[in-house]
Amino acid sequence: MSEFAGLKALVTGGASGIGRATAHLLAARGARVAVLDLDPAPVDEPLLAYRADVTDDAGVREAVAAAVADLDGLDVLVNNAGIGARGTVEDNDDAEWHHVWDVNVVGIVRTTRAALPHLRASRYAAIVNTCSIAATAGLPQRALYSATKGAVQALTLAMAADHVREGIRVNCVNPGTADTPWIGRLLAQAPDPAAERAALEARQPTGRLVSADEVAGAIAYLASPLSGATTGTALAVDGGMQGLRLRPVTA
Repeated sequence: MSEFAGLKALVTGGASGIGRATAHLLAARGARVAVLDLDPAPVDEPLLAYRADVTDDAGVREAVAAAVADLDGLDVLVNNAGIGARGTVEDNDDAEWHHVWDVNVVGIVRTTRAALPHLRASRYAAIVNTCSIAATAGLPQRALYSATKGAVQALTLAMAADHVREGIRVNCVNPGTADTPWIGRLLAQAPDPAAERAALEARQPTGRLVSADEVAGAIAYLASPLSGATTGTALAVDGGMQGLRLRPVTA
């Protein structure tokens, strides 16, 4: 497929996990792709790489400007950079709440703000935000993370309304628990990693974790010029977790 031929894309958090899979898929489908990441060292060709911390407005503006200059324009922005948090509302102090919010929500604001002038010049402008099933389902021990992802989904709708008449589509993907390095680190910290992984797999009707490639495929769909009538949409990639209510398996 080459529906992205001639288009330029920027992916934040693109050095690993969902971001890396997305960057490579867009490139494989014809786009020129730049990656912004705290540690861009793992990024390989044909991707361009720039160091950026999404909590640093000046740094984001500089990195976006450099990427756009090297790409010679911008058509697609994938706001994928984010971090996780565990616990109930009692378990994280104010500093952690502010930090996770700063990365997961305001980070999208900073990157989008820097990219909008360039996206307005595109004929096929699209923004895709990486949200989460946590935006729409109550998950245990995820109060802070869920609050930020609920904000991302609401922000996506507001952005879609604000920019639709400028020809900029804005959507988000809501992955279920994805098999990424972050989940791997969480599992490694569990008292029984194998049991914890089995529990995460069991809560998704498909009985397995979502792959980074599957989320990347959904992001590419939303970003594609072929999806020109799709905006303000949250696309679940969660193995049926949000919508299905299966009966327990009986012997």
